[in-house]
Amino acid sequence: MTFLYIVLLICCAGLLVAGVLEQRRHDSALDQIPVRVLVNGIRGKSSITRLCAGALRGGDLVTVAKTTGTAARFIHPDATEEPVYRKFGIANVVEQIGIVRRAATYRPDALVIECMAVMPALQEINQQKLIRSTIGVLCNVREDHLAEMGPTLDDVARSLSRSMPVGGVCVTAERDRLHILQQEADKRNCRLIAVDPETVSDAELRGFSWFTFKENVAIALAVAELLGVDRETALRGMWEAPPDPGVLSVERYRTEDGKRLRFANVFAANDPESTLMNVNQLLGLGAIHRPLNVVINCRPDRVERNAQMGAIVPDLAPDTVFLIGHPTKSARDGIPADWQGRVVDLGGDRRDPQQLTLDLLAELPPDSSLIAIGNIHGQGELFLDCLADLPLDEEPDADQAAARTDHPTEVWGALDSPTLAISVARPPEPRWHQETEDHPTLQQRILRLPDPAKPSGPAQQSDPAQQSDPARQDPARHPGPVVRQNHQQHQYREQPQTRKSL
Repeated sequence: MTFLYIVLLICCAGLLVAGVLEQRRHDSALDQIPVRVLVNGIRGKSSITRLCAGALRGGDLVTVAKTTGTAARFIHPDATEEPVYRKFGIANVVEQIGIVRRAATYRPDALVIECMAVMPALQEINQQKLIRSTIGVLCNVREDHLAEMGPTLDDVARSLSRSMPVGGVCVTAERDRLHILQQEADKRNCRLIAVDPETVSDAELRGFSWFTFKENVAIALAVAELLGVDRETALRGMWEAPPDPGVLSVERYRTEDGKRLRFANVFAANDPESTLMNVNQLLGLGAIHRPLNVVINCRPDRVERNAQMGAIVPDLAPDTVFLIGHPTKSARDGIPADWQGRVVDLGGDRRDPQQLTLDLLAELPPDSSLIAIGNIHGQGELFLDCLADLPLDEEPDADQAAARTDHPTEVWGALDSPTLAISVARPPEPRWHQETEDHPTLQQRILRLPDPAKPSGPAQQSDPAQQSDPARQDPARHPGPVVRQNHQQHQYREQPQTRKSL
């Protein structure tokens, strides 16, 4: 028996030593990345991660990024990307260790990484042990993961605040619970920067070839400003950033019987507030129009969310509400009684998806819009696959064609395109800058941010001399645009390892 105890003690000691060595190795990798941006919040984390990375790339900072949302991606400094491989398809915060190690091989100026922790304790571990961010982003506080972070939105705000860098800086677009975030920031000696979405103009938003919100852009601009990247340069970098696979877009289809359909996939919003925000902005931009129809996909493990989606039907004011998935009753019970007459319950549990899609399309008027809300998994995925088989509607609308003729630069881009990703009429050409000796170093441009591992007081104010970098004002110091395919000519500070799936 004594022998077994000795073996157990030796094994425990071995694991302890291995853990200490692994943490030191990880800390060494973190030390090779001077700026670490951790993006947290409820909605829009993946888009903000890509926007921040694009803004910093536009400012000639070698930037690596990693998203976790619809499809986890590792984004290289040249904006190329690859899927993050997960054993058995299971996400785990421990994968951040490998991401940091991989990013460090580039000797980057910055790492922008999306927070993948949900449990409050894991969010704190993710910040203090895995990322040690110098700049935190807390985009918003919405109704989601209430079982883990709730039960109230105030509790969610406090839980998300655990990812704030101690002694660092945190950027947020949250308004309703800004006072709670400020209290949590003060506890951590963290400078909280609240951005105003209205500082982003409609003209600046038109530069994107994909749909995004002013809140997201404002956050990315604030992060870029902290790192000495001017607004115009940051915007150009964001315009060129590749969108997330789950980005909101509008497709235009023709049904077999000649009906015209604009379809907006709003599944990614996944909570009532974000869903309404997405739909209202699409209506305001003219990307979708009335008559408007709604399809709610229901999941058996999201009964409460199904009811929440049913409850916002009066705010959407659709002509018809289609219910698919299972159990549809959970969504129908949330729809007010005076709207029950507009509900078409198609079910979906074990139904043939092709027939379900045909039944839905048969109920639509000749020219209308359809938005999909709720959760994509289950019947929602099958429904999207069936819609994708429809032919695209490439015939431009007469009123939009006239608008583009009268105001070619004032409308939201290629509205006569079968895919309405709110694209610009003249998208910016890709740029790729090669580092030269004339380019200022990161230390000359960066805001002097403290290391969260060594908190020593409030974040220092930026140096005006650093913000007015003469190299940024002189276009001659920047090489001209080159084709993205020639990015192999760019020399990193250390030759990265051969790329392969993570």
